[in-house]
Amino acid sequence: MNIKLINIGFGNIVNANRIVSIVSPESAPIKRIITVARDRNMLIDATYGRRTRAVIVADSDHVILSAVQPETVAQRLMNKDDLSED
Repeated sequence: MNIKLINIGFGNIVNANRIVSIVSPESAPIKRIITVARDRNMLIDATYGRRTRAVIVADSDHVILSAVQPETVAQRLMNKDDLSED
């Protein structure tokens, strides 16, 4: 299995193969997911105190907060996939 890493901002890197979804934190269900993850000690805050702009859900039930826009994270993921096909 080939490990693909993706930068989620401020030098933080996540295994792209483990990402289930990248969503905006604005809706009530996503805020509830963040609260539940915090209560279960499954929340990783990679915002460095800045505003959360993307919530990344991993297949291990970890929830990762990022200060980078979801579109930017998705674009980095797409570019990483494009590079690996060559």
